[in-house]
Amino acid sequence: MEAGTRPDRVWFLTGSQGLYGPDTLQQVADQSQEIAGRLGTAGGLPVEVVWQPVLTSPEEILRVCLAANAAPEVVGVVAWMHTFSPAKMWIAGLDALRKPLLHLHTQANVALPWSEIDMDFMNLNQAAHGDREFGYVQTRLGVARKTVAGHVSDPRVTRRIGQWARAAIGHTRLRSLKLARFGDNMRNVAVTEGDKVEAQLRFGVSVNTYGVNDLVAVVDAVSDTDVKALTAQYEEQYRVDRALRPGGDRHGSLRYAARIELGLREFLTTGGFRAFTTNFEDLGGLRQLPGLAVQRLMADGYGFGGEGDWKTAALVRTLKAMSVGTTGGTSFMEDYTYDLTPGRELILGAHMLEVCPSIAADTPSVEIHPLSIGGREDPVRLVFDGAPGPAVVLGLADLGERFRLVANEIEVVPPAQPLPKLPVARAVWRPKPDLPTSAEAWLTAGGPHHTVLSQAVGVDELHDLAEMTGTELAVIDADTTSRRFAAELRWNQAYHRLARGL
Repeated sequence: MEAGTRPDRVWFLTGSQGLYGPDTLQQVADQSQEIAGRLGTAGGLPVEVVWQPVLTSPEEILRVCLAANAAPEVVGVVAWMHTFSPAKMWIAGLDALRKPLLHLHTQANVALPWSEIDMDFMNLNQAAHGDREFGYVQTRLGVARKTVAGHVSDPRVTRRIGQWARAAIGHTRLRSLKLARFGDNMRNVAVTEGDKVEAQLRFGVSVNTYGVNDLVAVVDAVSDTDVKALTAQYEEQYRVDRALRPGGDRHGSLRYAARIELGLREFLTTGGFRAFTTNFEDLGGLRQLPGLAVQRLMADGYGFGGEGDWKTAALVRTLKAMSVGTTGGTSFMEDYTYDLTPGRELILGAHMLEVCPSIAADTPSVEIHPLSIGGREDPVRLVFDGAPGPAVVLGLADLGERFRLVANEIEVVPPAQPLPKLPVARAVWRPKPDLPTSAEAWLTAGGPHHTVLSQAVGVDELHDLAEMTGTELAVIDADTTSRRFAAELRWNQAYHRLARGL
């Protein structure tokens, strides 16, 4: 849930039919409320679970699916066939449903009361065959969904439902995302280009460009009082270089960095934007390339992409939204250089300035250094090493006829040696299964050089998100080989071409 908004919710739908009579249907209602309640109180679920009355007719099912579509706080729907719900009743509702769907294949009891089972028990507790009817009609209609089997008391079940719920939150935020590009993308670069109309159709994100001087006007209007207050906040939160502190010979640069942050926040807030891009080739009247401002905005959940890369900015924002209830950070990232020592290969990732402090291992330092690109004043930035631990890097490529997500499971590690002369935030990682295979697979997939690094979101959530958006996801993990990966891409290409139709 985001500040100032209603709690994210999933509706819990239970299918049955009028054949069983009011007494049995009351038992169905009582037991389904209990299941929904246990699910709602399970640890790790980032949403509120809201039980809906038992559905026994096509009209009721269509009505609740349309209502879910219209409710902005509903990020998805969980459906369970407690008894036998003839699936033709679900056709109109499922065809109309536009929210992510999870089919929960469960039952009220964990263990069977063997000595007490009679026909009344069998008639009531027949999800084992009612859900098969429901599964068939979902497949017959081609409905995208996640299926989870098991009892809600099992942590494995609630963990998978929680992963789906986080993907549903990301999907919802993406569907309504407004993204501001300050200037165009870097000249002559291919991968930062893309079809904005197709992106809005496929994902829902609205991408529009603004002149950099539209931002400059807001930056210049920031009050000195607000600038002073923000620089004091920097000193409380970070290790600020002595030259940047009050009385230091570079304090004016820190004040201007604060002015950029305040102006950016004002522009984005006023316009309802939750993601943005900048481009060092188009800075207008800005005296510094935004560094510190971008890093702090990302830490507050904004999406960002450098050099006008709106696709990666949208991804950063989406994964930030999906990370609710988890630990670890998410950041804009770029593969920079390799350590190719045999058996100890590593990737050093960074960007010019813009890496999010949510992935920092320790308290970042605020520093100022020359930047031999952009032709402006020395920019202020946060400097730190990425925190060790498992993570994923994700990129989004526009292949012309469709989008492709490429993900690589990695392990972030401490730098092999200190980096005293590298004055930017950075992360070092060991990709799975190894660097040569990972790099070959990434290049074969056409994965971009700008990525999102997340220690909060894993491949399971990304798979769910890809299913919700109808987007190809190519995963590079511990089991990947170059040959099988290339074959998988060919199969994916054939499938997605056929799936689009004529």
